[in-house]
This record gives sequence, structure tokens and C-alpha cells, in this order.
Amino acid sequence: MDKASLLYWTFWTGVLSALATGLGAIPVAFISRGSTIVRAFSGAVAAGMMIAASVFSLAQQGISLQSQRPSAPYEVILGLMLGAAFFWLAEKKFSSTDLHVGGFSSKTSRRGMLIFLAMFIHSFPEGVAIGVGFATGDFNFGLLIALAISVHNIPEGIAISLPLRAEGQSFLKCFALSVLSSVPQPLAAVPAALAVWLFQPLLATGLGFAGGAMIYLVVLELIPEALEEGGRSLTAWGVMVGLGGMLLITTLLGHIEVPQ
Repeated sequence: MDKASLLYWTFWTGVLSALATGLGAIPVAFISRGSTIVRAFSGAVAAGMMIAASVFSLAQQGISLQSQRPSAPYEVILGLMLGAAFFWLAEKKFSSTDLHVGGFSSKTSRRGMLIFLAMFIHSFPEGVAIGVGFATGDFNFGLLIALAISVHNIPEGIAISLPLRAEGQSFLKCFALSVLSSVPQPLAAVPAALAVWLFQPLLATGLGFAGGAMIYLVVLELIPEALEEGGRSLTAWGVMVGLGGMLLITTLLGHIEVPQ
């Protein structure tokens, strides 16, 4: 694959994967708004999805790089800790700042912006993965990586939109924030394709970093609020529904075969 084609496919598949995140806001548009039970269950489902994405997609993908880098599992662990530490600092910053973002109330904007920040961070290593995939020179492999990430982004859009919609936010706001959270994908994909020798060693740590940030958010915000507003049983079932749904999508993606 020549450099022009490499950049073309890397950028546009990255754009399409970012737009796919917005699709997750579509089913969320039909849920009722303002109910405490809906808000609690939505937060729990989002928590389950984020746990599954962090452990079974991000961390697992990073550990699978062990065949190329024997230290990859340790780099993933380091990334997990760094991601949690980063989010701890970010949360302290948001806690000490009176947030007024668009139509968000202070409490809602804090939770919404924390979720957005976690997904935004999560998008960088996914963009790098797209760029590295195409940089191998195997077009089918790069396309499969981009397709997998695009489909994976749809439930991530749901995870972003569910709590926001339950708080009373509009469909357009949910859609916009979902797409914006994945903007780093095309932005990171092109440099990664051009300088794969620089980005590939950072991929395992970056995947762990994104996973650590999301897990920290789940434990800090989503599950405690769901427990407070919906109780233990509803929270547990919400987490299981979200986790099971994300695992189902990941499993179905594993059956996709690349044509030769």
C-alpha cells in the first residue's frame, strides 16, 4: 500500500469509527427521562459496558501484544495505574470547580463530563490501533481493525448517552458528545500510521491507561450513584446487562472473517 492510500484509508476509517459512536445515541432517544429508577439503571448498564470494554477489549488487546513485546502485560498494568491516577486528579479538579456546561446542572455536568473525558481518553489508543493496523501493509487487516472498533463504538455511544439522557439531556446533545468523544481516533490514527515505530511501543500502556481511567470512573461515580438511587439488586442487574451486552458484541466480532 502506497503512502497516499495508507493515509486516505487510515483517516476516513477513523472518521467513520468516530461517527459510529453517535449511533449509540439513537436507541437511547426512546427512553423516558427524569425517572430516578431509569437514571440508576442507565448508570449501572453504562458501568457494565465500561467494565467489559476496559477488561475484555482494552486490557486484553494490550496483553495480546506480548508476542511482539514480552513486557506488554506489565505495560498494561502500568497503564491501568496511570489511568486511574490521572482520573483521580481530574476528578479532584472537577470537584473543586463549579461546572456550567450548556444545559447541564453542576452535578449532571460533572458526571457527564467525567464520562466524556474517560471515553475521550479511551479513543486515543483505538485510533493508534487503526493506524498501526493499516501500517502493516495488509489492507484487509487494517480494515478489520477499523470495522471492529467502529462496531465496538456503538455500545460505547450508548454508555455515554444513557446517563445523560436519563438526566434529561436532548438526543442531539447525547449524539454530539458521543461523536466528539471519538474525535481522537482519526487524529491519532494518521500519525500512528506514519510513525508506527514510535506509536507501537506505547500502545500497550495506552490501552491500559484508557482502561484504568474508565474502571476508576465506574467505581467512583456510576456504581455508587446507581446504588444510592436504585438499590443493590437493580444496580447489579444493570451492570450484568451492560457487561453481557458488550461481551456479546465482542464475541460476534470475533467471528468476522477477513476475505483473502
